[in-house]
Amino acid sequence: MPSQSGKAFGLMVPIITRRAQGFDAVAEEYDHLFTNSAIGRAQRESVWAEMDRVFSPGQRVLEINCGTGVDALHLAERGVRVVACDASAKMIDVARQRLHASPHRSHVDFRVLATEDVRRLEGAVLFDGVLSNFAGLNCVADLFSVARDLGRLVRPGGKLVLCLFGRFCLWEFVWYTLHGQFKKAMRRLGNQEVSASLAPGNCIRIHYPSVGSLRAAFAPYFRLVRWKGVGIFVPPSYLEPWAVRFARLLKVAAKFDALIAGCLGFRSLADHVVLVLERVEG
Repeated sequence: MPSQSGKAFGLMVPIITRRAQGFDAVAEEYDHLFTNSAIGRAQRESVWAEMDRVFSPGQRVLEINCGTGVDALHLAERGVRVVACDASAKMIDVARQRLHASPHRSHVDFRVLATEDVRRLEGAVLFDGVLSNFAGLNCVADLFSVARDLGRLVRPGGKLVLCLFGRFCLWEFVWYTLHGQFKKAMRRLGNQEVSASLAPGNCIRIHYPSVGSLRAAFAPYFRLVRWKGVGIFVPPSYLEPWAVRFARLLKVAAKFDALIAGCLGFRSLADHVVLVLERVEG
């Protein structure tokens, strides 16, 4: 009779496969849809500010759910060595194409590897930190297991920079309420997973954990150092047409975001949150 862990693994495999297929379907368009969009750039610059504060040249960093490799290359340009992983083979293909055109090729190693499988990287050399950007962890149901696995991969004092969807996005609540889509307006507040469509016929499951639940999930391996909001005045990516039409207002919104990102109350209204956690002894 299979063990409980064996059953869990058997259930997890098709979930990971479906998620990878969903991102495979949008890999070629992802940079156009988000990375190079006005909103995508504004939100990413806020995350980069935190990454640059935490990770230093010469360090070795693990990136999970790396997508098309933009963040890994940013770190490489600053002298950080990166092992960057994603469950989507096509996302990694795009990332490797980007790497091929970079003068920092020796600093990045892209691998097809799901977040739930990072324990396979366990070895003699520990990482100085971990990056997870733009909601990859919202697609993972068992964050306790991820925290345990990362605890084995990160040296004491090493830092995690994790960017996830926030629990409540004011922009989203107002936008969908005004359009009479009340279920969507409230979708982040429920405790159940939500189905999200990446492409026709490709859906993934999304969770919206609170900062408190994330803190609990990553204890006792990591302690929360600080967190901030990303996308308080800057809207979610599906409002890109608005951002293009009102480009000056978007720049103003990004400046206001930078000023109040860490303020109590305001940060809880953001599209994304960025958490910095530290590996504790033991």
